[in-house]
Amino acid sequence: MIDYELDKEHSVLLLQPKSPLQEEDFVTLARTVDPYIEATGGLAGLIIDAPTFPGWDSFGAMVTHFRFVREHQKHVKRIGVVTDSHLGDLAEHLTSHFVSAQVKHFPAGQVQAARDWIGSNPTESAGAASTD
Repeated sequence: MIDYELDKEHSVLLLQPKSPLQEEDFVTLARTVDPYIEATGGLAGLIIDAPTFPGWDSFGAMVTHFRFVREHQKHVKRIGVVTDSHLGDLAEHLTSHFVSAQVKHFPAGQVQAARDWIGSNPTESAGAASTD
């Protein structure tokens, strides 16, 4: 299950996975985010707030997740990964090869710092990714 909140004023999608991800999570999420992306052209940012990564409930859920990322990543400028999981470091360093968005890892509990980074001028922090 993924809790999510679309902040239309700031064009930021906050995702909070609560249990192993299911295929239906991404279908539900697409119903909310796709019309917004169609209307506005994209998101300023995505924040994934997951103190620990819950994994997937099935192989199909993992495939659906990767497909969702592939289809949506070009519409997101910045991704803040808020977690204490080592996957946060991995996401920051590896996803830059697969997604067009800037990705930055923040420690768990630092959702506001991620929001601030997303709202900052992209040129002022380009290349200033965390090396945690």
